[in-house]
Amino acid sequence: VSTQSTGKQSLRSPMGSKDFSGIESIITKLEENDRKEIERLLYGSPVGVLEIPVQTNAKAKELGVELKGYKFSAQAESTRKPRTVRVGLIQNSIGAPTTAPVLEQYQAIERKIESLLDLAASMGVNIACLQEAWTMPFAFCTREKTPWCEFAESAEDGVSVKFIQKMAKKHNMVIVSSILERDSLRGEVIWNTAVVVGNHGNVIGKHRKNHIPRVGDFNESTYYMEGNDGHPVFQTAFGKIAVNICYGRHHPLNWLMFGVNGAEIVFNPSATVGALSEPLWPIEARNAAIANSYFVGAINRVGTETFPNPFTSGDGKAAHVDFGHFYGSSYVAAPDGSRSPGLSRNQDGLLVSELDLNLIRQVRDKWCFQMTQRLELYASSLTNAVSPSWTPQVIVDPLIADK
Repeated sequence: VSTQSTGKQSLRSPMGSKDFSGIESIITKLEENDRKEIERLLYGSPVGVLEIPVQTNAKAKELGVELKGYKFSAQAESTRKPRTVRVGLIQNSIGAPTTAPVLEQYQAIERKIESLLDLAASMGVNIACLQEAWTMPFAFCTREKTPWCEFAESAEDGVSVKFIQKMAKKHNMVIVSSILERDSLRGEVIWNTAVVVGNHGNVIGKHRKNHIPRVGDFNESTYYMEGNDGHPVFQTAFGKIAVNICYGRHHPLNWLMFGVNGAEIVFNPSATVGALSEPLWPIEARNAAIANSYFVGAINRVGTETFPNPFTSGDGKAAHVDFGHFYGSSYVAAPDGSRSPGLSRNQDGLLVSELDLNLIRQVRDKWCFQMTQRLELYASSLTNAVSPSWTPQVIVDPLIADK
């Protein structure tokens, strides 16, 4: 993937080089026994590999897209048929310099997404999820309103929404599309929003990002604030899905509530960089899948995006013109703790996973997390914790109380 540049020097962290393709490139070099032990700990139970049609594989190579396919199975049951669904995770770089006109930037990305969704359809994908704010560069580091607010659009009939509706209907595919929303009915406020489009091309609904970062270059509250629509789960033709947008993955209760509302697959469309979060990335989605007994699809954008004007991170270091490297590495995690290998850190990609949703109940029957989770206890404790008169439940050793 090429780096979009404005000709100015880019400040890069020495950690997480964009030239490193991913941990899988190291694991495959190990001796077989060592490799299997490492994979057992990092990936859990082995997952199957999906066969990729010759023509589809050739098309992926023509597009310069990494294509991987995996299969998560469940035990055969006598009273239920397998509930298989194919999900596709799409990670991509931007398609034009950040100095180009807004419409030109969007159209360049749209062309990529159209090809990637066509590729997903050729793999039999039922539900596809795009990365966070896929319609634009992740420009929220700049704190500039112009021209980045121009990418905001209606979540009902915006330019990208109409495009996704067309693609969903064309391929009989549910598509999760993360955009910058402009709410024209309520003061033209901007939100970070995921639009869920049904396989008939209809907008099923939307979800606004619950947790907004204020860390490093992630100055997103300059543009939008926390969402106001709770933790919706969308009943689609292929299963119950939810969307935990980006920074929400750091909040266990956010994951919990999507599960409480019945989600079977939770997508985590993200935009995050190596120096900040990469050690957390392989862990968080897998932890969420285990703790909540559902499938998780973690998607991260890829590439390095540079901007016309230098900006600072509020840490005393020099001004710079890029966020750092968006490291991709999208993957799927299952309720039994298994996960797929990830996509590359530095290439546009499509990860297709076939999921048997029967695995969810089977894991819940085995581990009983939902039966033992004590929601009533948490509800009471949290109700007390938000009261102005609350004090922490701390029992002090009387022998140290006077010291």
